[in-house]
Amino acid sequence: MFHNKKENQENERKYIGIILTVNGLDYFAPLSSFKEKHKKMKNNMDFLKVGNYAVINLNNMFPVPKSQCIYVDISKESNPSYKALLSAGYRIITSLTERILKNAKSLYEYKMKNGNSTPLAKRCNDFKLLEEKCKEYSGKCKN
Repeated sequence: MFHNKKENQENERKYIGIILTVNGLDYFAPLSSFKEKHKKMKNNMDFLKVGNYAVINLNNMFPVPKSQCIYVDISKESNPSYKALLSAGYRIITSLTERILKNAKSLYEYKMKNGNSTPLAKRCNDFKLLEEKCKEYSGKCKN
């Protein structure tokens, strides 16, 4: 989870997602709110539904130093409805862990092999470039 707090902002904006290892690096795969359009969509290599709670767009995953992530302790969430939403999503994600990781690795390999030559590859982040930038950033953080 990432925190982004602007000055004079009452609450922090939380970017919720999952961390998984791809190509030897930690990747953050963001969760997006479930929308009406997702009901008609099918799970595939770059898109997974988390019940009717959220979706994971693996094409938007990006490498991140774990030092920049904060674990979400659901039990400490003060808003009961948000806590219930996070808990339900977490249970489903836990049951999908193998599939999520398999899809993420397959998608990564697909993007590396195909560049931007297919519609699926075109909608993926440039993983290689993001890895380079992440390693650059991590190096700067250590100084």
